[in-house]
Amino acid sequence: MILADKIISLRKKAGWSQEELAGQLGVTRQSVSKWEGAQSMPDMEKIVQLSRLFGTTTDYLLKDELEEPEPVAVTDTSDTGLRRVTMEEASHYLKLQKAAAPRQAIATFLCVISPITLIMLAAMSEHRRFHISENMASGVGLIVLLVLVAAGVAIFMICGADVRDYEFLEKEPFETEYGVAGMVKERKKQFQKTNERCNIIGTVLCILSVIPLFGMLCVGAVDVFYVAAVSFLLFGVAVACLFFVYAGTYLGAMQKLLEEEDYTRENKAKRGVIGAVSACYWLLTTAIFLYATYGPQGNGQPKYSWMIWAIAGVLYAALVIVLKCIMRRKKA
Repeated sequence: MILADKIISLRKKAGWSQEELAGQLGVTRQSVSKWEGAQSMPDMEKIVQLSRLFGTTTDYLLKDELEEPEPVAVTDTSDTGLRRVTMEEASHYLKLQKAAAPRQAIATFLCVISPITLIMLAAMSEHRRFHISENMASGVGLIVLLVLVAAGVAIFMICGADVRDYEFLEKEPFETEYGVAGMVKERKKQFQKTNERCNIIGTVLCILSVIPLFGMLCVGAVDVFYVAAVSFLLFGVAVACLFFVYAGTYLGAMQKLLEEEDYTRENKAKRGVIGAVSACYWLLTTAIFLYATYGPQGNGQPKYSWMIWAIAGVLYAALVIVLKCIMRRKKA
């Protein structure tokens, strides 16, 4: 088997297109096409890169008489009992997460904007010129809220089902096959600029989204315009979340494979506790919001009680920091 056929076979096994392989090697797609068409030969530097990416030896790539890939010798870790992630699995997982990133971003967007209709209709119901009763405002607003949240949750569940076989990446320690770490680091490096742009755009949108609210406070606008400014704030944050979640989903997938940042083995051990506390916290927040708004002592005005969510968000960040400090002290 000649080098051209070996590159084609290894590339397809890894689940890459010619363009993706070219990106890993820092060459053009036309170069890869010529290699696979036996029209040209990669230089020795690229041969070494190919061997690292595919987890095989340079001898296998260069010697036509070698028909089967020769895995690079690695230290025997069979006694560790850790699951091993192959190059094919890592590539498939990244492909799934790259496809899921825009869908999860849209799901987050829908959840964030879900209260806007309820808040706006509640404010409009107080003005006769809009001809909207309080009951209609509450009913329609809650229906829209629930539909948008349901749609967002459905998208999250679909994305979660697609990568169910890879849940162990964020819960358990594991090992990677030779070449996986190099491949993931290369993709992470290529994605760095996109990640930075998304974070910059998201941050700027979050900052700019509060301008209408401050403007309404300065001019002493009537309630309906004040609420409109709050709705604009939520919408601006929702759009910012599109960029944050899109970049964070794909970057998070690479961090999971590399066991970096929030997915180190130490942090994985903490995720169970933090996850349980988070679930209880937000369920309690929801109960407080519903009771404060529609309970016996509530005023039925979500345009006022929405602040509960903003306060809860700030307190949640503090809660997570405190939990991590407590766990760190216990370990020490």
